[in-house]
Amino acid sequence: MITDSPRTRLAVPAVLGAALIWSSSFAVTKVALAEVPPMTLGALRFVLAAAILGVAVHTGPRRRPLPSPRERLHIGGAGLLGITAYFALENIGVDLATASDATLIVASYPVLTLVLSGRTAFSPVRLTGMLLAIAGVWLVVRDKSGGHSLSGDAFLIAGGAVWALYNILARRDTSGASPIVVTYYQTLAGAGGFVLLSLSEVDQWSAPGAGTVLRIGFLAGLCSVAAFLLYNYGLRGLEPSVAVNLLNIVPVAGLVWAVALAGETLTVTQVFGGAVVIGGVTLSLRRKKSRGGLRAGGHPRTDQ
Repeated sequence: MITDSPRTRLAVPAVLGAALIWSSSFAVTKVALAEVPPMTLGALRFVLAAAILGVAVHTGPRRRPLPSPRERLHIGGAGLLGITAYFALENIGVDLATASDATLIVASYPVLTLVLSGRTAFSPVRLTGMLLAIAGVWLVVRDKSGGHSLSGDAFLIAGGAVWALYNILARRDTSGASPIVVTYYQTLAGAGGFVLLSLSEVDQWSAPGAGTVLRIGFLAGLCSVAAFLLYNYGLRGLEPSVAVNLLNIVPVAGLVWAVALAGETLTVTQVFGGAVVIGGVTLSLRRKKSRGGLRAGGHPRTDQ
């Protein structure tokens, strides 16, 4: 339930703003990959994002408490999984497939996270939602018209499994550090991993054009930093279930960006499959009322 308060009135547009930024990331990535190879794009994006977050963490009138060296190792390990491994698979998948494929397949990640976390209560409604989401992904990947690639879709689906494992590892963080501090150390480790991977593409390096530089800045500053801060601000005034439902705008808006920015075309099967994915995810994340209140569903994907 959404209460009418000043914080809530700002929280809803904050979450919607984050969702709109994240929804554009696949199309922007697809266009940037025309000039920059996948691992190099990841390195440039997350090195810049780590620099922005580092300034925010280490400067200012109030220095935020930092985790211990041991806690940083755990956070960094999560960053290597959730940033380096996940975005490496995503960039390759988007490069081989389409931005619209990525948008629709990623919409099913909350379901995969619920299944692999082992914390899912398989009620009939939730199970129906999961099966619907899987069916929707199948409809998306089976349509190979318009330059779609099954191998690219496979990379995107594998990315979902990696993202689910990242969520499991990230939940075990006991540092007590603020979200921006944890994100900084995860991004720093993920950027380091990408720098190493990018060395395999040295022979493909060339000076990017001004438009690609702007796209990399957008991915780093807006998708990796600003959207995260907007989303976490919104969570302070909303129930998690409300925020998750608001994030269902991501695949819808993502298709618009794929057409407008990447020049892609959509088939009726894709659009129908995307609608099935969104409906299935919405059902699978429903909460059950109990005497103790509401039982939480899954965590939304917030790291685009």
